[in-house]
Amino acid sequence: MNINDVKKRAHSIPLTSPTYSKGPYRFVDREFLIVTYRTDPEKLRELVPEPLEVDMENPLVKYEFIRMPDSAGFGDYTESGQVIPVTFRGRRGAYVHAMYLDDHAPTAGGREIWGFPKKMGHPSLTVDSDTIVGELRYGKMLVATATMGYKFEPFDASAAKATLEAPGFLLKIIPHVDGSLRILELVEYHCEDVQIKGAWSGPVGLELFSHALAPVKDLPVLDIVSGTHIIADLTLGFGRVVHDYLADSTPQAAVHVAREGVEEASVLA
Repeated sequence: MNINDVKKRAHSIPLTSPTYSKGPYRFVDREFLIVTYRTDPEKLRELVPEPLEVDMENPLVKYEFIRMPDSAGFGDYTESGQVIPVTFRGRRGAYVHAMYLDDHAPTAGGREIWGFPKKMGHPSLTVDSDTIVGELRYGKMLVATATMGYKFEPFDASAAKATLEAPGFLLKIIPHVDGSLRILELVEYHCEDVQIKGAWSGPVGLELFSHALAPVKDLPVLDIVSGTHIIADLTLGFGRVVHDYLADSTPQAAVHVAREGVEEASVLA
């Protein structure tokens, strides 16, 4: 295989049998169970990277279970994790703090393309009689459970759409071959072409359990604010670099750094 052929074929490891497709990545009947809760503001300050800012007066976390039965290029899988409301240059969005999946292709693709903080786990989202139930296990150990009354009462579709369309932020980390950092970037992404098929709220419960390698309890549940159940079709858009940590030694500076081949125009939670 000559050098030009290598360049043409390369988009995922391994070269001759890519782990995932090139996209776009369209999700059909994507189902969310989102539990919003208040946590320790000092914990948020410790875990959210600058230049993102957290609301210390209203320290919220969204614990999510997401069922994806029809995902172009990625297949049928489920994920679970924590998303933190933040602001970036005055714009509201959400920082994806932790994600656990049961499928290798979206785990690899999410990490390599965007920088999603994905690890392998055993999440599930099911209906038990009159209750929708989310559960996350890491290995055999129970890490998180969430419950909500199934389609208990309607939730405003426009509010659900706004939630899914809000900008998301990721910390992309890729080491060099000598173990040093080669890429350390803040990436912004958006969900596009969102079509809400149903949205509900209702009584909700959430429990987090301590685990050394799945430390979701590091952001403890102090008070549950709300629960939302959403079914939607959407496209996961590609991202853009909004801050390059290795190019800027002053983390407070709100400097937009555009990599070669990355346009300034906004794209894609």
